[in-house]
Amino acid sequence: MDAVADVKGVCAVALDVSPLTDVTDHMVIVSGSSRRHVRAIVDRVEDAAKKHGVKPLGVEGRSPGDWVLIDLADVLVHVMGEDARAFYDLEGLWQVAGAPARAPGEAPSAAGH
Repeated sequence: MDAVADVKGVCAVALDVSPLTDVTDHMVIVSGSSRRHVRAIVDRVEDAAKKHGVKPLGVEGRSPGDWVLIDLADVLVHVMGEDARAFYDLEGLWQVAGAPARAPGEAPSAAGH
């Protein structure tokens, strides 16, 4: 996701969760180095979505800013502080369930589909 890269989001990972849940098709998980950085990433993702005609269905957690969830319907974006990301380990949880992880923009592997 270019919006995440523009503000130097840390360790962005995209998960295809479509075979595992009806809630969404993909999750993007990215870290910010501080609460201010997390908010900057969130702002950039919201702006990029709006430029593509996608209005976020909701944004939760902006304050306090440790973990912000942006609901874009088919994509849920988790922007997390490094401590929150390490503690909750969302990518580990979803990978155990069978969701293949990849860097945003990376083509899915043939094994994943």
